Parts: sequence; C-alpha cells; structure tokens
Amino acid sequence: MKEKNEIKIGISACLLGEKVRFDSGHKHDHFITDTLGMFFKFVPVCPEIEVGMGVPRETVNLQGDVSSPRMIGTKSGEDWTERMRVYSEKRVKQLEKYNLRGYILKKDSPSCGLERVKLYARPGAAPERKARGLYADRLVKQFPLLPIEEEGRLNDPVLRENFIVRVFAYDRLCRLFSGSYKRGAVMQFHAAHKYLLLAHSPKHYQELGKLVADIKNYNPSDFAENYSRLFMEGLSLKSTVAKNVNVLHHILGFLKKQLTSDEKKYLLSIIEDYREELVPLIVPITLIRQYVEKFKVEYIQDQYYLNPHPKELMLRNHV
Repeated sequence: MKEKNEIKIGISACLLGEKVRFDSGHKHDHFITDTLGMFFKFVPVCPEIEVGMGVPRETVNLQGDVSSPRMIGTKSGEDWTERMRVYSEKRVKQLEKYNLRGYILKKDSPSCGLERVKLYARPGAAPERKARGLYADRLVKQFPLLPIEEEGRLNDPVLRENFIVRVFAYDRLCRLFSGSYKRGAVMQFHAAHKYLLLAHSPKHYQELGKLVADIKNYNPSDFAENYSRLFMEGLSLKSTVAKNVNVLHHILGFLKKQLTSDEKKYLLSIIEDYREELVPLIVPITLIRQYVEKFKVEYIQDQYYLNPHPKELMLRNHV
C-alpha cells in the first residue's frame, strides 16, 4: 500500500468546501475530506469558475439534444457551450501531469454531472434526466480507465467500496505498466488479484488469464493496453454476496488440511451468516485472514482480496 496522501484524486472543488457555487456557497462533503482525505491528495477543479463565470453567477442548464447539449444561462440565455468545450479539452489534458488515480464529480451539475443531469429540450419545457455535464463528458473520454464517481453515489456502501477498490487497483496497475515491465511481474500481479477479480467478474478473470498466457504474442504496449482495459472493466462490475461467497469457499479450500473439523464448521457457518446478510463481509474475511497468517498460506497472503484498501475506511463493515 502506498503512503497516505500519495495517491492523487481529481475532485469538484465545491466538495472540498471551496465557495465556488453559483450562490457563493459550497457542497462540503465531510466523508470525502475527513475520511478519504487521510489517504488521497485532492486536485480540485471547478469548470464554471475556471471558464470565467465568476461568483456569484447566473445558473446555467443543459438544453437541446442529448448527443450535443448546449450550456445556456437560465435568465440571460447566454450560450457558454463552446467556451466550456474548449476549456474542458484543455483542462483535462493539463490533468495528465498529475497521474490521477480517480475522480469525484459533483452530481447534477451541468458541467460536472456524470449521469442523469437535467436536459431541457427547449426553454420552459420539463427536463429529462438523461444528460452528462460538458466537462464530465470530456473527462471520461480523455481518461477511459480512470475510476470516476459522483459524490452522491458514494453514499451507497456498495458503490463506495467499488470506487475505492478501483482507485487502489488502478494505482497498482499504473505502477505495473509504468515504463518497461517484465513478464514475471505481470504474472505475479495477475495472480495476486485473482480473488479480487473473481469477486467482481469471473468472466473478466478468465479473459485476463488467457491474455496473460498469450503474453509472448503481444508487443509490450498492446499487451498493457489490452490487459489494463479488461482489468478495469472487470473491477467496474459490482461485487455481490454470491460472488463473495464463492471466493470465500475457494480460499477456504487452501485451509482444509490445517483447520480442525470444528474450525471448518464454524468458518462455514460464518460464511453462511454472511450469505444470509446477518453479518458484514469483514467478519468472514477477518477470520480467514487470521488462519492464513497463522498457517502462513503464502498464495492467499498475497491476495489483494483480503486487503484491497486501508482497513480504516471500514468499507466492508456494512450488511
């Protein structure tokens, strides 16, 4: 695990408490600053301020067609579309120097909203929630592998863990493929992520395994591109109780010779309690970790599934 605050995360500036909103206010999110801030260094961006709208300012909304919405002042009718698109193109390229590992956007924003932003077919019409903010759209296109989430969705414990898992995994992935890399390092990386991948997408784990087995037939850049795309695509799928139970049973197989009959029965009962949503995932994980450490099961000790993120985040403590 990298040291605290070494991983950089892009973020909508208002979520850090900066008074950049249209009404001179902010949307300070204390989970982001107080909890995630212990582990991430934030790179704040406010597209509407940086494009020249000022504070306070007239509100804007998205109008027209979902494929090419326009950003229009709600009272003046001033069109900010081209200025925002030119700015966004330049700004996301500037962000490359920060080596971001994730991004948290402000929901519902006509500039930063990732999904379901209000779109007005015409002035005065009832809006439909089907657009994406202009800056967010360019950000996604510039960084297709980057874990990106809205702050509102981070209130969902499953989505929150999925985002954080991807951020730390993306950091490891980027470090693996930074500069030249060795085949042995790729195989070690892939093996260490086996159960984390299985908990998200068994299909992607199988496809990645075939890719690794065929690594000799790829030039380095093509292999890194294909592996990275499949790896992040797989982790973007949500982990489920059923997939976690399957992984826990797989790991238990490595302990069957060391555990007594009563220990196995007890561990199986805890896994079943998790399946029935009576205990959180951290309970069987903690028990398994204790046995893995006690019996020095090296292959499992190296699995990121058991420690995908700092324990202080308590992301597996929910039922």
